[in-house]
Amino acid sequence: MPLKMSLNSKQILSLSLVVFPLFLNVAGSESGEGAKPITVSAGEEISIEYTLKLEDKTTVDSNVGGEPFKFIQGEHQIITGLETALEGLKVGDTKTIKVKPEDGYGEVDPNAVQEVEKSRIPPEAMVIGTPLEGTDPSGHPIHARVREIKEKTVVLDLNHPLAGKTLLFDVKILGIQAQNKPESHDHDK
Repeated sequence: MPLKMSLNSKQILSLSLVVFPLFLNVAGSESGEGAKPITVSAGEEISIEYTLKLEDKTTVDSNVGGEPFKFIQGEHQIITGLETALEGLKVGDTKTIKVKPEDGYGEVDPNAVQEVEKSRIPPEAMVIGTPLEGTDPSGHPIHARVREIKEKTVVLDLNHPLAGKTLLFDVKILGIQAQNKPESHDHDK
């Protein structure tokens, strides 16, 4: 036999005052209502989908349909112009971002060329435009392209291939992962 319980109006009001706030907390946390959405900000791990084009609409790079590109916002792991333009976006946001050379890979430096003996370049790389990798005397990586082939030497261009170019990024924010930040503990005052 089911147990029958009768509540008076004062008991119902008292019960609703306890249950209703609990319901609001649960509903708000599930739907995200009332909580400020996480946005792209310094220290967060950001996952994006992007397509990079030049002003003539030539596609240079894209990860659409592949693995998301991940980086930590504010740690200069990506070019300044892109990092700045992503600030404040939320998951699902899309944006077309125009990055000028000075905020991208810089202007072309006419002094960023080096002439080396042909014997230092592999024979298969003796083609204008061939990308080369090496290290400088201190062990830092160097990226260059064959710019000119002379009788006894090869002229290498050390500028980034995208230096001097305006870049157009079509970006979609796929994820924002809050990083564990050290907690500050206030000891007994």
